[in-house]
Amino acid sequence: MNTPWKGKTRGWLAAILAIAVVIGLLSGCAGGRGKGTAATSLDEIGEKIGQAADLKEMKKGDLKKLQKLYNIDPDAVEGFILYTSNSNVRADEWAVIQLKDPQQAENVKAGIGQRIAAQKIKFKDYRPNEFFLVENHVLKTKGSFVFFAVSQEAEQMEKAFDDAF
Repeated sequence: MNTPWKGKTRGWLAAILAIAVVIGLLSGCAGGRGKGTAATSLDEIGEKIGQAADLKEMKKGDLKKLQKLYNIDPDAVEGFILYTSNSNVRADEWAVIQLKDPQQAENVKAGIGQRIAAQKIKFKDYRPNEFFLVENHVLKTKGSFVFFAVSQEAEQMEKAFDDAF
């Protein structure tokens, strides 16, 4: 026995289901990247940090400089951005290091920790303002990225780094 309301109910259920599927698909595509997706690139992070901070008094570093400063195994590094001060009497520096294996982050952070300790000794009695910057550094990881900053603008740089994810 086929009642008139039974056919209409099926039609409504099918329509509601179709709408739910479309909404689910659209909401999955909206909103851009989620937190920490692989789509975040080193260049995007560097660009955001460069927009957040003044880099005029800094120079870009190469792999040799990265190894010298932080004692990092170059085979562990996928890519990096490094900026250091133009002057030996300034502590300003920042780096974003993309690792091939996120498991290497603690080793990299340990190398950066040695750099921090050396800079503290260097600036403690000689340049108290620079010592303050070193003491208030930012060092953190997100996925395969390690971020390090010593600067008056370290907070803005950190926000830019976080916003890249």
